[in-house]
Order: sequence, then C-alpha cells, then structure tokens
Amino acid sequence: MSKGQIVPQMQRNQPEAIKIGVVGVGNMGQHHARVLSLLKDVELVGIADINVERGLDIASKYRVRFFEDYRDLLPHVEAVCVAVPTRAHYAVGMTCLKEGVHVLIEKPIAASISEAESLVNTAAQAQRILQVGHIERFSPAFQELSKVLKTEQLMAIEARRMSPAAQRANDVSVVLDLMIHDIDLLLELADAPVVKLTASGSCGSDSGYLDYVTATLGFANGIVATLTASKVTHRKIRRIAAHCKNSLTEADFLNNEILIHRQTTANCMTEHGQVLYRQDGLIEKVYTSNADKLCAELEHFVSCVRGGSQPSVGGEQALKALRLASLIEQMAVDGHAWKLPEREYEYPIVAV
Repeated sequence: MSKGQIVPQMQRNQPEAIKIGVVGVGNMGQHHARVLSLLKDVELVGIADINVERGLDIASKYRVRFFEDYRDLLPHVEAVCVAVPTRAHYAVGMTCLKEGVHVLIEKPIAASISEAESLVNTAAQAQRILQVGHIERFSPAFQELSKVLKTEQLMAIEARRMSPAAQRANDVSVVLDLMIHDIDLLLELADAPVVKLTASGSCGSDSGYLDYVTATLGFANGIVATLTASKVTHRKIRRIAAHCKNSLTEADFLNNEILIHRQTTANCMTEHGQVLYRQDGLIEKVYTSNADKLCAELEHFVSCVRGGSQPSVGGEQALKALRLASLIEQMAVDGHAWKLPEREYEYPIVAV
C-alpha cells in the first residue's frame, strides 16, 4: 500500500432501525411524531388519524405515510405510540397487541379497570411491551426528587396539578386527565398500600365530569398525602412538596426546580459578641437537567422494544394508578370516606 493511501476502516454493525408508527396525532400524538422523527435508530414509518386533514398535514411534515385507518398501519411497524382519546384506548390497544405490535399508550391506560386488566393480560400473552405514558416519571425534577427522598424519612406529600380550562381531554374527569400523573408518582414514592381515602370535587363546566378534585390518602406505613387537581384554575401549576422529618423538599415540574428547606439556627456576630442577625433556615437548590421528558420516555420505550426488558411504567403500574384514580373519582362523586378494615391491611384493595 502506497504512502498516504487511506486505509478503509471496518464497518461497525449498526443496529437496525425500529419501525414505529403513531396512532392519533392530536394534542399529544403530534409531539410523539416530532420526537420519534428525531430519535436515533428509529424509523417513523407512518401516522394514523381519523381526521384526514390533520393526519395528512402531520404526515407531510415528517415525510411519512398517512393511514386513515390505523389497522392499515400495523403490518408496516414493530411498535406504535397510541395517543387517541381515552375512551378508545382499549379498542386500539387490543388490536395492536393482538397483531403482535409493541405498544406505548398514553395515560390513563384505559377508561375502566376491566379494560386495563384485559390490556395487561393480552400484552403478557402476546409477549409484547405495553408501556403507559406516565411521562412525569421521566421528568428531571421527579428523578432528582426521588434521589433526595432516598436519604430522608418521608412523612407527608402534597401534590398540586392545576390548569386553565382547555378544549382537550373532555371525555374524562380531572382525576383521569391530570391527577393520575400525581397518583402514579405518589404510589412510587410512598411504596405502601393505601388504607384510608376521602375525596371531594366539583364541576366547573357543562362537560358532566369533575373539573376540580381534592383527595386525602393514608398509607399503611403512616405517610399521608393530599392531592389536588383542577381544570378550572387560571394558572398552570405542577408541584409536589415532600414533608420529611428533617426537611421540606419542593419540586416544581414546570421549571425543573428542586428546593430543600432545612431548619437551622445560627447567629452572625461581630468580634465584640454583638448579634447582627439570626439565620433560622437554610434553603438548598438542587440543579436538574433540561432533558426533554417525552424524549426520555420514548427512548426508554425503544430500548425496551429492542432489548425485551419491561418498562419502568408498564401495564401493571398503570393499572394500580387507575384503580386508585377510579376509587378517588367515585369518592368525590359520592362524597363518602373510605377506610380499609384493619383485618384486611395484609390484602389491601389498592396495593403497590
């Protein structure tokens, strides 16, 4: 070989791109399509939507095929992201799983517990991945909050998730639309069965569904929690406060910010012993990343499809969140308190 001649390098084996489609490209589905079009080792094959004009617009934007009937998309993909209205989750999810396609379905997993159970069982029988879009699990703020609380003694949790009125998700109550995010996070953080529950709510629109709900929960390990969700608040709020024995940790999901408040007493004095001021508290700010939580969620889904591992928020976890959400919703409608008899603590209705 002559001097200066370029030596050809061995071609590395590149993983074959996973073929994925999106079913439903409305408020959330269009973002799934956007992120999937950018992911490495992923081929966005096509999108499906019953709204032809919208579907063609999104398909043209990402230069992929459009299918008016999602069933025509399935033979061309290995996996799909399902972002249709909640009432259609069961029908679409079941069809995809039975066709041997891996599924990421938006939260809540389904409109009823029986539908959710069928989806979980079908995914297991078909040996296909069923991931549910509890996206806050992938929030940088929640990731850091979880790390902080591993070294703390958790006593109580407050979660507030509020939004102004919007023309979306009007086929379910605020519990299944917004509160279910915090229900999932709460079950993960408390890591114990729910044994007490009270809830109340109100309707602020003519949708027929609850628009404002607050719930108080007691866990078998002594942790108490208060959840509030609203579709009629004139400011967007996404916060969790964790009251611990030695600190208060606040997580702001909108700004990806964590603040840890600790009680301390210290005096700043002059050299002559004169007290200039007293410090009664200390605030620590935990820096988080600006990672896109939808991107992290979809990368996790792709990794599970490629490697065959179970997702961190699979059908079983989503089913637990839905069971608790359904109980809260019913309590808010009926206005009754619920308490698990002590003799049944070993076999709770809502277990984690």
